[in-house]
Amino acid sequence: MKTRKEKDSLGSIEVPVDALYGAQTQRAVDNFPISGQPMPEDFIQAVVQIKRSAALANAELGALPADIAKAIVGACDRLLAGEHADQFPVDIYQTGSGTSTNMNVNEVIARLASDALKQTVSPNDHVNCSQSSNDVIPTAIHLSASTSLQGDLLPALQALQNIVRRRAAECAAQIKTGRTHLMDAMPVSLGQELEGWADQLDKCGSRLQQHLAFLAQLAQGGTAVGTGVNAEEGFAGAFVAQLNKLTGAHFVAPQRRFDLMASQDTAVALSGELKTLAVALSKICNDLRWMNSGPLAGLGEIQLPTLQPGSSIMPGKVNPVIPEAVLMVAATVIGNDTSITVAGQSGNFQLNVMLPLVASKLLESIKLLSNACTVLGEKAVSGFTVNEPALQANLAKNPVLVTALNPVIGYLKAAEIAKRAYAENRPIIDVAEEDTDIPRSELERLLDPARLV
Repeated sequence: MKTRKEKDSLGSIEVPVDALYGAQTQRAVDNFPISGQPMPEDFIQAVVQIKRSAALANAELGALPADIAKAIVGACDRLLAGEHADQFPVDIYQTGSGTSTNMNVNEVIARLASDALKQTVSPNDHVNCSQSSNDVIPTAIHLSASTSLQGDLLPALQALQNIVRRRAAECAAQIKTGRTHLMDAMPVSLGQELEGWADQLDKCGSRLQQHLAFLAQLAQGGTAVGTGVNAEEGFAGAFVAQLNKLTGAHFVAPQRRFDLMASQDTAVALSGELKTLAVALSKICNDLRWMNSGPLAGLGEIQLPTLQPGSSIMPGKVNPVIPEAVLMVAATVIGNDTSITVAGQSGNFQLNVMLPLVASKLLESIKLLSNACTVLGEKAVSGFTVNEPALQANLAKNPVLVTALNPVIGYLKAAEIAKRAYAENRPIIDVAEEDTDIPRSELERLLDPARLV
C-alpha cells in the first residue's frame, strides 16, 4: 500500500496515500482493530451536520473567516450527499468519548475544504472551532436517534399498526377459542385478538413519541466539561438555529448542558422503550406462530403467506420465517438495551465514556425495529388467511363455553358438565341439554359464541 506521512501532536505516522483522513484517524485504525465495524452511517451523517452548522454559527459570530466557513460547508454538503462514505473507518470499540470519530470527520472535512480553498483548513482550529468531542458526540447521538426515530421507526410502526387494524376489521366476525395459559378459554373474535396487538403497537408508538422532546435537547456548546470553554458567546443558540434550518427540526439549546455530557439517561430511557416494542413484537410473532402451527398437528387457525421452502430434507414443509426473523430482531434489541444500560452507568464526573457503544446499539435497535415492522406487516400480517373450519371445530368442542351457564346453574354444576363434555369429546351444548332442564333453544342462546364475545 502506498502511503504518505501525516503529523499530529504525537509526531508522524504513515497514512494511505489516497485517504482523505489524517494522523489521528490512522492512529485509531491502528489502535482499535477490534470488530471491523465502523460507526453507523446515520451517526457519521449527524456529525457532519453538526460540523456544517457549527461552521455557519462560528462565521456568524466572527470566530471563523467567511471563506473557511464556506469551504467547510461545501465539504460537508459533499459528504451529506453521500460522497466519500468509505473514509470513516474508525471502529465502534474505540476511545469512550468518541474522539477518534470526531477527529476522523474533522480531518476528512478539513482535507476536502483545503483542496477546495487552496489553503490549509485545520481539523482542530477550524472544523472543530467552538467544539469538543465531549459535546459533539452526545449531540450526534441525540440528532441521529431523533432523525432515525422520526424518519424510519415511527412511520414503520404506524404502517404496521394500520395493517393490523385493517385485518382486525376483516376478521371481526370470525370467532375462535380464546386461550389463557395456552389452554382453552372463553371465545374471542379474531378481530378482537388483532385489535389487542394494534393497541399494543399504538401505545409503544406514543411512548416513543414522548422521547423526541428529550432528544431535542442538545449538548452542543458545552465543549470540554459543560462550561462552554473556548466557544464563542452565543454559539449554542446560533448553532441550534443553523441545525434547525438544515434539518427542518426543532432542536433546542438548554440553559445547562452538564447532564447531557455526563450522562446518557435519555438514550437509556429511549432504549427501554425500544425494548418494550421488541417485547410487543415478540408477543405478536409468537401468537402468529401458534395460530399458524400445524397445519395438521397444530392449531392450524391461520396460514401465513408461503414465502420459501421450509426444509432441506422434508418436502412441502413451510415455516413461519417472518415471525422467526422478527423474534431474532427482538432478541438483539433486548440485548442492545442491556449494553446501553451498562454504558449509561459509565459516566464519571463530567463525561460518559461509552458514547460510541451507546450510539451504535441505539441506532442498530431503531434500524432493526423499523425494518422488522415493515416486513412483519407486509409479508405476514397483511397476507395470512383464516382457516374458518378449524376455528369452528375447536369452538364447538370447547368445554369452557359452559362458563356462560354459571349464572343459571352455578359453578360446580357447570364444572361437572365441562368435565363430562371433555371426557366424552362431545359439544358442550349436547351434554348441558342432557344434564340440565334448560331448553335447547335457550342453551343455544346462552352458549352462542357471537353473544359471548
